[in-house]
Amino acid sequence: MPPPIPLLLSAGEASGDMYAAQLATALKARLDAQLFGMGGAHMQAAGVEIVTNYEEVAVVGITEILKHLPSLLKAMDGIVAAAEARQPALAILTDFPGFHLRLARKLQPKGIRNVYYICPQFWAWRPWRAKLIRRRFVKALCIFPFEEEFFRNAGVPTEFIGHPLVGSVRATKDRREFCESHGLISGRPLVTVLPGSRSGELAHHLPVLREACARIHAKMPVQFVIAAAHPRDVSLLQVGWPSTAKVAVVEGETYNALAAADTAIISSGTATVEAALLDAPMVVVYRVSPLTATLAKPLVRTPYFAMVNLIAEHQVVPELVQDDLTPERVAAATIQLLQDPNSRSAMKSSLAEVRKRLGPPGAVDRAADSIATLLRPGAGNAS
Repeated sequence: MPPPIPLLLSAGEASGDMYAAQLATALKARLDAQLFGMGGAHMQAAGVEIVTNYEEVAVVGITEILKHLPSLLKAMDGIVAAAEARQPALAILTDFPGFHLRLARKLQPKGIRNVYYICPQFWAWRPWRAKLIRRRFVKALCIFPFEEEFFRNAGVPTEFIGHPLVGSVRATKDRREFCESHGLISGRPLVTVLPGSRSGELAHHLPVLREACARIHAKMPVQFVIAAAHPRDVSLLQVGWPSTAKVAVVEGETYNALAAADTAIISSGTATVEAALLDAPMVVVYRVSPLTATLAKPLVRTPYFAMVNLIAEHQVVPELVQDDLTPERVAAATIQLLQDPNSRSAMKSSLAEVRKRLGPPGAVDRAADSIATLLRPGAGNAS
């Protein structure tokens, strides 16, 4: 009996860890594979041997990356050393381009073929970097329909697989059950807040969101659910909210919290797609350091920041970014959605169109099938 096929699987943030874990499970169902690499709890639970925990490299922003450079370099060296020792048949790298493009460059001369699982959003941010994927990857798997043409035009062997969240995002409790389990009143307006998954996001967002929620509560008798991305964030998120409001901090129940919400306030990223799949009206917020924002501005090639607006190709949800992220504006946008049924109805209609554009269920299985094909005898290298 031949030995298991070694495969390197890498993710550099919370959403990537979740997507890569799903892929690991699908690959193990098709192949006798031994998976190792960079990731977190989800990948580890899916049977991936974690060489480096992604939390060592999960930073966002140009200036923030500079502060964490030693840990980034240490993580890179550890993964490359593990790859040299095990000689994986493929390295499957999930999004996180600042790190993974460099990792691919180091692995390629060692005879390791690279696959991009969930292509980076170069169509919105530094599009000329697509040529680096053409040089360093044998295949790119993209999750949005418009990405396939973009990467193919750049000469990248590309396959549209659909979004991995389609078919897997669902609530396990209805609104009444969710409210009862957290001491909330199902008949009272409910605002769900997703402040972010990274420490930098929480630092930039929480002061604004706490003040915004105080302003909302001063205008309306609402209650708030604060969804923690990690157990370690719960204690931080339990303080600073309006003292006279009903506030529940939940962990591991983000989908239930979104499905129950009348309106959500969400840190830009994968969570906006999850909210769209759960038909949750939302206000999208984001802020990085002023220096990072200044350096990044000339590199952006899209009129929108929020993923749901990019997918729809028009503004579906309000997006309050950088200087626009103020307590007054967050409160005003949220109150409008709570008080205006027409605004909510129009947004829900547009979110339905976003859901159609995300493709059918089964993206992870399609990705695993595509990767398994590359492992067949005779499957070639990148040019």
